[in-house]
Amino acid sequence: MNLKGKAWVFGDNVDTDVIIPARYLNTTRPEELAVHCMEDIDPGFSKKVSKGDIIVAGKNFGCGSSREHAPIAIKGAGVSCVIARSFARIFFRNAINIGLPVLECGEAVESIKAGDEVEVDLERGIIRDLTAGREFAARPYPPFLEEIIRAGGLLEYVRRGGVGRV
Repeated sequence: MNLKGKAWVFGDNVDTDVIIPARYLNTTRPEELAVHCMEDIDPGFSKKVSKGDIIVAGKNFGCGSSREHAPIAIKGAGVSCVIARSFARIFFRNAINIGLPVLECGEAVESIKAGDEVEVDLERGIIRDLTAGREFAARPYPPFLEEIIRAGGLLEYVRRGGVGRV
């Protein structure tokens, strides 16, 4: 699965309250959460981001609460992937569970600039900064996680009969 989009760069410790402020947690509908995605750190983000774009962030992305609303808001906004130096473990699991690809690659994070065109080959774990002409290696997903992502999340994976193949 190849993903391609413009990079949106954020720093370290972007917590779930910044990704989707608590005042909007009265819904789980992706389209409603998307309107407020990242608004406390980048007002108007939801109006500027395009389908397929990629978030690039520092360490501990998604720290804070365990709410699934954060990756749902990101995916609902059209972001195709998040690349970070590291993720809060619960965010990482929630992202996989809803079918949002997340990759850890510190070298890519250090190099990719806001607005760069980025391409991600999930099967191989290759991240390309097409603007700078650089390539980075992240750890690819094991086959069962790739199947969950490809299915659109854990629930859809189970609905399609994926249980027992892990």
